[in-house]
Amino acid sequence: MSIAVYPGSFDPVTAGHLDIIERSAKVFNKLVIAVLVNSAKTPLFTTEEKVDMIRETTKHLNNVEVTSFSGLLVDFAREQNANVSVRGLRAVTDFEYELQIAQINSKLNKQLDTMFFTTSIEYAYVSSTIVKEIASYGGDVSDMVPPYVEECLKKKFGK
Repeated sequence: MSIAVYPGSFDPVTAGHLDIIERSAKVFNKLVIAVLVNSAKTPLFTTEEKVDMIRETTKHLNNVEVTSFSGLLVDFAREQNANVSVRGLRAVTDFEYELQIAQINSKLNKQLDTMFFTTSIEYAYVSSTIVKEIASYGGDVSDMVPPYVEECLKKKFGK
């Protein structure tokens, strides 16, 4: 059985993330969305809220599981019996960073490969950071996030 993990902070999950999730779910028997608990960052949403948003927006995909993790991705992947890490690329600048991560992960766990999915063109400009900024000013993010996430953003910002 092919198992992949798609790690990230997902603060919040965007339409671009969902695009990568839906496409990679077609490739693997099981896809584990792994929400990183990163103490170095100050997220807008709690880990539990992020897991909830992803579960809600991926409930139509029966081979997707959503959980959180802390520590090294290679250790988490090993615990999940995953042999592939899924990563999304929006631009060449993403590739440089992601290539370094893929190489160090491969050094730490020879059984873990990285598969890159290029973001569909309509989501190339979308990032969680941009979504949060626009939403914080009451701007329209309806084409950048799933409807449930849009509701969560409105509640968070009191809009």
